[in-house]
Amino acid sequence: MESRLFGLSAKTALVTGGSRGIGLALAKGLANQGADVAIVSRTEEQLETAGRQIRAETHSNVWTFTFDLANTESIEDLFASVVAKTEGIDILVNCAGTTIRGPAEDVDLITWNEVIEVNLTSAFVLSQAFCRHRRDANKAGKIINIGSLTCHGARPTTAAYASSKGGLLMLTKTLAVEWAKYNINVNAIGPGYIATELTEPLWSDEEFDRWVLSKTPLARWGRPDDLVGAAVLLASRAGDFITGQIIYVDGGWLALL
Repeated sequence: MESRLFGLSAKTALVTGGSRGIGLALAKGLANQGADVAIVSRTEEQLETAGRQIRAETHSNVWTFTFDLANTESIEDLFASVVAKTEGIDILVNCAGTTIRGPAEDVDLITWNEVIEVNLTSAFVLSQAFCRHRRDANKAGKIINIGSLTCHGARPTTAAYASSKGGLLMLTKTLAVEWAKYNINVNAIGPGYIATELTEPLWSDEEFDRWVLSKTPLARWGRPDDLVGAAVLLASRAGDFITGQIIYVDGGWLALL
């Protein structure tokens, strides 16, 4: 149920990567607090299914946009289309991401650039478009970037991914400082190990699963819904004096020595 402090009535959120996993959970969570949502994904069938789910569960307005965020040169056109359909975006959630694993010495530039473009560059270009949109309308805004534990540390075979997420954290801090004058709050959420369709190869691996549980004080994998509370906080009036921060939702991972 919507509350006055955490409610998002009369707000519209744009969520990238919104067709499944964490992105879908966040889109639903924001809609459950009263927001209308626009979701972006490169897979049309999954996107339409997600749109129907959100409408059925929340009764909010939902718009779907099929788009590959690796196509960074066309992101401004995408954002203009979203604004034209929705009549304005109040909240931007940069959730879309990808990873390609491999030893750092073997990563080719095509692979490196693909991960950086989707995880970091697309978030920057979308945030630019969002800032200009809110600035020109003389209205406040909220940006939420979805980071990772690799904003804090790294694991082998994650050179491109960890670099993109570390860059996303510093982008969050920089934009928070620079765009405070426009009353735009910029924050990040750092998920721990979350059980999704994309991470199934990890949580279905018995050895890796044991390792994750041994490092997580709450002794379980996170669920996409575990991230909703932090997102609602940062998107709502409750988060008006929070900017330039990252909230780790990790089951205690980073607190454990």
